[in-house]
Amino acid sequence: MSQKILVAEDEMIVAFDLCDTMEEAGFEVEGPHAGISSAMLAFQKEKPDLAILDIDLCDGNVFALARVLDEEQVPIIFHSGRYSSKQVKAHFPSARTLQKPCPPSAVIAAVKEALQECAALAD
Repeated sequence: MSQKILVAEDEMIVAFDLCDTMEEAGFEVEGPHAGISSAMLAFQKEKPDLAILDIDLCDGNVFALARVLDEEQVPIIFHSGRYSSKQVKAHFPSARTLQKPCPPSAVIAAVKEALQECAALAD
């Protein structure tokens, strides 16, 4: 069974590129979701194994969704062009941050690292 990745990104070219990258790497993708409400609904239907989140979506800042994911111990990778890793770590110390534009190989590596780390903590 493949692991499910929730993708929340409102720039459609970036969103579809991220989804294609994850599918090509063997993951099941939920999304892309351009808004927080859509991404939250998807999460409530089925908990993903990991979430890749742009911070600013079409309907606001994603931090409220990220807090819910964090409480449910879903690893988060923030994918942003506006926020630095340091700014994100202040709110979410355990999350990873990738700066846009980010090469597909770096996204895949970050996803695999986060999932392995999560699995190791669960053991």
